[in-house]
Amino acid sequence: MQKSKVYFTKAITPEAMIKMFDVLSVQLPGKVAAKVHSGEIGNQNFIRPDFMKPIVDHVQGTITESNTAYDGKRNNTKAHWETMQQHGWTQIATVDILDEEGDMQLPIPSGKRIKTNYVGGHLANYDSMLVLSHFKGHPMGGFGGALKNISIGIASSFGKAYIHGAGKPEEIWTADHDSFLEAMADADRSIMDYFKDKIAFINVMCNMSVDCDCCAVAEDPKIGDIGILSSLDPVALDQACLDLVYSSEDPGKADLIERIESRNGVHTVEAAAALGVGSRKYELICVD
Repeated sequence: MQKSKVYFTKAITPEAMIKMFDVLSVQLPGKVAAKVHSGEIGNQNFIRPDFMKPIVDHVQGTITESNTAYDGKRNNTKAHWETMQQHGWTQIATVDILDEEGDMQLPIPSGKRIKTNYVGGHLANYDSMLVLSHFKGHPMGGFGGALKNISIGIASSFGKAYIHGAGKPEEIWTADHDSFLEAMADADRSIMDYFKDKIAFINVMCNMSVDCDCCAVAEDPKIGDIGILSSLDPVALDQACLDLVYSSEDPGKADLIERIESRNGVHTVEAAAALGVGSRKYELICVD
């Protein structure tokens, strides 16, 4: 099997984001969704709009997000719009809350835990997608990267509960843990099937707390910034990020690794690879 290409730079700048997209030599036609993480009110670690603006402009993208399935300032459309405005997203580009007007269903014939992915209905308005992910830890998934951003990140509020509950939204916080991780991989497959070759991924390895940007109260990062990676393969991309954390000489990596391992975070990558979402085998190409 041919290894997927993953590109890497130590530079963490808006200009580097554009460079890391351009090295992919991919065309994102039509209306482009730029999937970001808007950041929960109170979170100090999310990547700010000013950093993302040049790459969003570069692809003429619309910033997209979806409502959450837990208490906070993003769990309904009105509150999420207020967060988007407060955090400055609406000042840098057009913003779209994908599930503002309800859900649409994406089939997952090969899904192990779920056979349907519930995403925001506005996804139908987009021809291609650029997935802009902040790589960091996560309280439930172990880590958040590209695979989480196109599963939980694109799912509607109901869809998030459906994935978390591995098909039983009423079990959002009580479902078998590995089944939840496998449901995320199932959702990943539906998004890749939907966009096919019209989707690209950039992961930014900075501000890497053990907690996600969805946490209003989050731990400060203890591991130093690493760089920016890009790929057309989200499995290879997240695997490369995990490998860079493990191979880091920064002693601060211990907390992040503990969070990843205690939640069996790598299983999402394993499950996504098993579904053919991408490959864990990759060639890391440094562009510095």
